[in-house]
Amino acid sequence: MRFAILAAALFFGVAGAADAAEYMEKTDFQKSRAFSPGVITQGGRIVWMAGQTATRDEAGNDISGNFEAQVRTVFSLMDKTLHKAGGSLANLVTMTVFINDPRHGDRFVEMRRDTFKDGNYPASALITVSSFARPGMLIEIQGIAVIGDAAK
Repeated sequence: MRFAILAAALFFGVAGAADAAEYMEKTDFQKSRAFSPGVITQGGRIVWMAGQTATRDEAGNDISGNFEAQVRTVFSLMDKTLHKAGGSLANLVTMTVFINDPRHGDRFVEMRRDTFKDGNYPASALITVSSFARPGMLIEIQGIAVIGDAAK
């Protein structure tokens, strides 16, 4: 019985994920940079995600210094964390992105656009920092997701 209740909760949480947030109208500039000016939520479960980094991909390969591989890995790790909470990256309503080289900014925007293909981009900040906690890190992403319930 306990498993059935948990399974139902996960199913309805995932099924209702698209209804958990209202993405505010985006200007052409905001669309070109793949972010929303704001995301409105009401109810739902809030998942506060720790900053995610990666110098090894999920197969254990060294990706130190490889920006694109780190972005793909970080998004994958975030998605797996959100799946454990009954959601997915589609539930991410805001992210703070730290990069150590501003030349990676445009490529990150392209990769974010490819990740959120439906155009419902999280609200976002992109910040350049001088260094990270470990050598070889080029990006860190922290986020907040809202899973389930209905949009305002």
